[in-house]
Amino acid sequence: MDPRSLRSGILFIICLAIPLVVGLIGSVFTIPAIPGWYATLTKPAFNPPNWLFGPAWTILYILMGIALYLVIRNGIQDPAVKQGLFLFSVQILLNLLWSIIFFGMHEIFFALVTVLVLFVFIVATMRSFLKVSKPAGWVLLPYLCWVGFASVLNATIWIIN
Repeated sequence: MDPRSLRSGILFIICLAIPLVVGLIGSVFTIPAIPGWYATLTKPAFNPPNWLFGPAWTILYILMGIALYLVIRNGIQDPAVKQGLFLFSVQILLNLLWSIIFFGMHEIFFALVTVLVLFVFIVATMRSFLKVSKPAGWVLLPYLCWVGFASVLNATIWIIN
């Protein structure tokens, strides 16, 4: 096997693993709260069934990893790549923070503030990624849409509870 191909394959696996590990950490806070605290909340009619969240987030974390790979494979010396990596890092940390605040701390309002800031950072990440790799920016669109929906859901849960 060509050493460059091997390096590229390893980089791809690492890029996939980063958001999946963040998701796994977030699930430590999320999973125990679903049958307990979350079940006691009044939720709107458009609340998806609980079983949908795991597969949806897994797909979104994989898409994040693909986007990350498409950007980072261009080398981290490029200032546009550095900016994209910084924004990606902030948004992935906000993603984790939302799970901790909402499910771990049961702070619906502060989770809403966090998810709105997350939405802004996803937009900024997409714009930055688009400068480096068009597919990397666009592959984050489902994530942006889902977080937009999650923002509305979070806001509605806050209002009705």
